[in-house]
Amino acid sequence: MSRRSERSLQMGQGATALTAGAERYRNLKARAPLRRLVRGAAHSVRVWCIPAVTALGLLGGAAAEASPDAGAFLTSRGAITAPGGAAGLCQKYAWACAHTAQRSMSESALLQLATAVNDKVNRQTRSIEDRRQYGREEYWALPTRRGGDCEDFVLLKKKILLSYGVASNRLLIATVLDRKLRSHAVLVLRTAKGDLILDNQNRKILPWNRTGYTFLKKQIPKALGSWQAVLAGGVISERPTASR
Repeated sequence: MSRRSERSLQMGQGATALTAGAERYRNLKARAPLRRLVRGAAHSVRVWCIPAVTALGLLGGAAAEASPDAGAFLTSRGAITAPGGAAGLCQKYAWACAHTAQRSMSESALLQLATAVNDKVNRQTRSIEDRRQYGREEYWALPTRRGGDCEDFVLLKKKILLSYGVASNRLLIATVLDRKLRSHAVLVLRTAKGDLILDNQNRKILPWNRTGYTFLKKQIPKALGSWQAVLAGGVISERPTASR
């Protein structure tokens, strides 16, 4: 090969590498605001809820694919402040933070009970925003006759399941970003095989890593009045690859 041909080949390879590098940079840069959104939401999430829908609604009747590298249980990334709406929750509802033991119940019976409670509350409770009901942006409370928003659904489900003898450390309130990156709240049911999600947007109870949600915070099982950061699933599980 002549020196001129060799030089042309090297220049061509260099241009290709620069183009690929620029493309990866553009993709990473485009994703950066999304990651900043998630980090910021974990510290100052305001739970804006959307109306309850059936399993054939928002999720189209199909579960999302499991998040890559996600275990069966949500894990802690350290202590964090409680969501704003949860301030005073333990004083208002002592049962929401009190420790209760598990009554004798098989895992299959537990799942059947949770499915029935999730479905009943979703069907019988109307969705209404805090602003319309209380005249304020964020207020966590049990649903009224007018209904409630997502965290109100969660509180009612938790209260009912506690009354049936489900241990309090198996029922954890969690804040998330849904699949459209809207703030939302769900109830985590901790089973022997993993964490399942009771959700007013879905009649089905799904493993947390199949919801497509980005989990931000949850109650600490052994200290329900305190919260821990989660930062798992959803957009957090989307990692850039060499081709991006």
